[in-house]
Amino acid sequence: MYLSAGRTADTATGVRRTRPPRNAGVRRAVAGNVIALGGVSLLTDVSAEMVTAVLPLYLVVGLGMSPLAFGALDGLYQGATVLSRLAGGHLADRAQRRKLVAGTGYALSAGCKLALLAATTPWAIGTVLAADRTGKGLRTAPRDALISLSCSAEEQGRAFGVHRAMDTAGALMGPLAAFAVLWAARDGYDAVFVVSFCAAALGVLLLVLFVRDVSTGPCPHRTPRPRKALGSLARTRGLPRLCLLAALLGTVTVSDSFLYLLLQRRLDLPAPYFPLLPVGAAAGFLLLAVPLGRLADRVGRPRVFLAGHGALLVAYLLLLAPWGGGLVAAGCVLLLLGAFYAATDGVLMAAAGPLLPGHLKASGLALVQTAGALSRFGGSLLFGAGWMYLGPDGALTVAAAALALALTGVAAFHRRSRA
Repeated sequence: MYLSAGRTADTATGVRRTRPPRNAGVRRAVAGNVIALGGVSLLTDVSAEMVTAVLPLYLVVGLGMSPLAFGALDGLYQGATVLSRLAGGHLADRAQRRKLVAGTGYALSAGCKLALLAATTPWAIGTVLAADRTGKGLRTAPRDALISLSCSAEEQGRAFGVHRAMDTAGALMGPLAAFAVLWAARDGYDAVFVVSFCAAALGVLLLVLFVRDVSTGPCPHRTPRPRKALGSLARTRGLPRLCLLAALLGTVTVSDSFLYLLLQRRLDLPAPYFPLLPVGAAAGFLLLAVPLGRLADRVGRPRVFLAGHGALLVAYLLLLAPWGGGLVAAGCVLLLLGAFYAATDGVLMAAAGPLLPGHLKASGLALVQTAGALSRFGGSLLFGAGWMYLGPDGALTVAAAALALALTGVAAFHRRSRA
């Protein structure tokens, strides 16, 4: 229903419009482009999470890779998107072909699922994983730019909330699909990769058929080269402050993997049940993404963004509290982690979108994403070092204190700037 309503509106006003008509009602359906992109992300996340769920078992048990080699590959898998985000954003803006750049990234990641069938050495697997993450980096900023350009400034939070909810639904289904395939095929890792490729290919087909590119209208000049574009973005009112905010809070954000390990220690959870922890956090994200996105549109995106980090701080404190092995407390931690992502991931993009000129929309969103990703990478390194020297509880105590201090300072600055 949403898709047909959105596409009818697109046809009535022109495929390449930049915002919805002014006479649209308050209860108007989410733009068709947003729903179509959400469907693409859902299928792509099913594909990606199928591989992520079995990759440790496949590499360490199936191929006999050492834990050290797997750790290096995992770091490459998580960090390979940083520079490709900026490249994807700039290419999309410069060519004014955001759908094409995003589609290239989706197609590259889909092809990598089949390439895993032939990769049997650490170097080959590392190359495939780097290409897969490069595809993710290429598509992220153009995709978010299409979402931002497909709706008005007042609807950004709701639009990104709907997209992130659909994306997270795929993240929930991916691990379940992978384990269902393994259960049916008996260690059939090849079958997982083939099914994963089929899901990713279906996502690319959905992008080609239903996603519409959005023009920013006549541009007085060509999109500048990277150095000039960066200078222009640096002078965009509000954007440097938003990048600084994302970087500061990202540095004091503990990686999910560490939080899951802390939960596993507190619960003494058997290893086979460990994959259920991310599913619990993803379920919280799925339930809260749309309500918090709509709330951000009403009360202000910075407030919801800061409140999300407040929920993360409460999760830290719960992990430090002497609650023993209670499942209820663990469920609260996972729900708070899901609320943190629901209040920050799409909300940050919704806050950045209206600040950016149309011809630099993807580049600006990529810059904000990169600031957060780099700072969180640094924060993970700091927390890992703290775990080694202070122990897990000591490192989490320092992280909680740092997050509380950062939130206090940012909140005070936000109040002064509003005044």
